[in-house]
Amino acid sequence: MDIISIKTAAKEKFQGACRLCPVCNGIVCAGEVPGMGGLGTGAAFRHNVEALADCRLNLRTIHSVKNPDMSCRIFGLELTLPIIAAAIGGIAMNMKGALTEEEYDTAIVSGCRKAGTIGMTGDGPNPAVFSTGMVAIGKEQGWGIPIIKPRETDKIVELAKQVAAAGCPAFGIDIDAAALVNMTNAGQPVGPKTIQELEYIKNHTTIPFIVKGIMTPDDAEACWQAGVDAIVVSNHGGRALDYTPGTAEVLPYIAEAVKGKMTVLVDGGIRSGADVLKMLALGADAVLLGRPLAIAAVGGGADGVEFMINKYRAELSAAMTLTGTAQTNDVPVEILW
Repeated sequence: MDIISIKTAAKEKFQGACRLCPVCNGIVCAGEVPGMGGLGTGAAFRHNVEALADCRLNLRTIHSVKNPDMSCRIFGLELTLPIIAAAIGGIAMNMKGALTEEEYDTAIVSGCRKAGTIGMTGDGPNPAVFSTGMVAIGKEQGWGIPIIKPRETDKIVELAKQVAAAGCPAFGIDIDAAALVNMTNAGQPVGPKTIQELEYIKNHTTIPFIVKGIMTPDDAEACWQAGVDAIVVSNHGGRALDYTPGTAEVLPYIAEAVKGKMTVLVDGGIRSGADVLKMLALGADAVLLGRPLAIAAVGGGADGVEFMINKYRAELSAAMTLTGTAQTNDVPVEILW
């Protein structure tokens, strides 16, 4: 298996849902929601990629770092590198049925485990989206993190209790899906949450609670006040609100506000191991990968996901060696130009 064969197979199965552009920057697929693109003009998607591209690394080779430590501890889990698969649901709608929901979730969850990390699964207006993810996680003895839409508070608690009973190490809500019309139209309303509602969820669940979709320091502080265990700095891959800044632009300000108080994760436009290192230098504890692992899952199943993560692993190792970065849990901002 190689990257060319994975991309060739994925392009055929996507049937135009993703063109596998040489640079995955949201230009060609702008406005394709449902689909793999960014909302509206696609500006938020583009800003994610551009913000990371504007971050430059200082090349340093006079040092003693020969075997960088890429291991990462998150939610009590020992991961071999600071990369987690982002939750993606609605495969039939967004990927033109390139895989079934079950095939996709299995590829992500099992592929991540084979690579020594963990994958997230999604939720949607069809209850099968959530339950299929739970089935895939069950096959791996609870090794996965389900992400729930920002439903009514009691429904989130109900689903989170199912997640805990399945042995999962954490659960989350993608609060940046608060305006999803298809959820409300299906009789499953979603919306923003108050600090009190987040606190209620935390107090009525037993495993670490993640809130994905944080783009400002004050929202991050609100999560901390509510007792949330982790946040994901994310604009939903540019699919929730047009014209937001890139996640790499806002991450340093959010990290300054809450780093050390809670786990800080980030996604958005990460296309290489070097991009992973940039996000760590900007203040993240680990990153989430979405579209690159979607391509890997469609083009190569679980083996494709494992291959892609190992590709990022090799790139991250090289970037750490060439910047003198010894370990991923202590990446100095000074490696950035």
